[in-house]
Amino acid sequence: MPPINSNSKLRLDSSLNPNSNAPSAKIKPHIFKSWLSRHNFHRYGRRCLALALGFVVALVSNFPLAALGNPNLIFGNSSAALNGELRGVWLTDVDSDVLFSRSNLWYGIYRMKRLNINTMYPTVWHEGYTLYPSAVAEKSFGAKIDPIPELKDRDMLAEAVEMGHKRGLAVMPWFEFGLMSEERSDLTYRHPDWLTQRQDGTQVYVSGDRNQHRFVWMNPLRPEVQQLLVDLITEAVTKYDIDGVQLDDHFGLPAELGYDNYTIALYQSTHNGKMPPTDINDPEWVSWRVGFVTQLMGKIVSAVRAVKPKCVISLSPNPRKFSYAKYLQDWGDWVNRGWLDEVVIQVYRSDLAGFEQELASPDLTELRRKVPISIGILTGLRIQNVDMSVIKAQVEATRRRNFSGFSFFFYETLGNRNAGFLSFMPTAASRPRV
Repeated sequence: MPPINSNSKLRLDSSLNPNSNAPSAKIKPHIFKSWLSRHNFHRYGRRCLALALGFVVALVSNFPLAALGNPNLIFGNSSAALNGELRGVWLTDVDSDVLFSRSNLWYGIYRMKRLNINTMYPTVWHEGYTLYPSAVAEKSFGAKIDPIPELKDRDMLAEAVEMGHKRGLAVMPWFEFGLMSEERSDLTYRHPDWLTQRQDGTQVYVSGDRNQHRFVWMNPLRPEVQQLLVDLITEAVTKYDIDGVQLDDHFGLPAELGYDNYTIALYQSTHNGKMPPTDINDPEWVSWRVGFVTQLMGKIVSAVRAVKPKCVISLSPNPRKFSYAKYLQDWGDWVNRGWLDEVVIQVYRSDLAGFEQELASPDLTELRRKVPISIGILTGLRIQNVDMSVIKAQVEATRRRNFSGFSFFFYETLGNRNAGFLSFMPTAASRPRV
């Protein structure tokens, strides 16, 4: 990653600063009064008035009147600086090396601070492994930390907290994989009975541009799975001086899952022996499974708040209706229950019209009165470039609708575009109050 362009730094124009070496010229009151009496005050007064009027006309003719009612256009979103605005970035361990050494992490945090980012979400739970030394993980499935060499003999999360707080960033570990794991992980190998499946018995989800990822889902109905998630998150909250924790869309269950023997038996025990519907979208079948995901979320919230009451509980879901129908995640209910302190909705759209349509969703109106809601904006993928003009337009749309801020996915795709990000984040802003 090239160094930050020093030209992107905001500087005061030295011509606006008084010359500290110039002698101070003071006019004594009686001399000034005498000067007035010896000169034609009205002639000079008219001249001054004409100059003032000319200045006003020039200002109005060369400045958009719309800006007079919009302080963001004049001062680069000064209202955000006054009222708080989430400016987050997700830090991944895929297609990015920002987490893979202390020096990389230091530079990433330094750079985010320079770009007026105020929140970092480093992934700490990925493909069935923690990215920090975890006694819970070691006890549960025998792997204390992800076995990649870049994490050996390190505590990445401790480094992130130390350096992030030194730069004034909120550090919120992101339990990215939620209930998902990797088919070949130690977790999956040790506990195959924890997994759930489709009606045809298959479990694996193949993804990636080279079909390189093979993911499976743990069953949120199983007490052992619930305990693992509760214990992992509580461990991070207890062990580290973090500002919050974040779950996302993977903390749910794809609607086609739930046809494993454990879930079928549990369903039959509460439905007079009936088998689950073959229609994966059957409303009662969906609602029944949704209830267990909600139950697990409630346990996590209770455990976190018992340890650290002021720890921010954040969620980065898909839009509400999609989350419920496709991932059995009723996060609107969680907001209404007072469980979430922050929501960052993933609105990864390439066209502005589709992006704004999601922002205008009526079901957000009431929820925004209860919790700060921000918008997740895609800044690119390894195989997909997102132009800076698109990113800027989406940030502006988010601000026009008075959302609480935005977060960028993901760090590596910020690219060598410091000046572009500084153009709409020229000054620092604090996080919104939660």
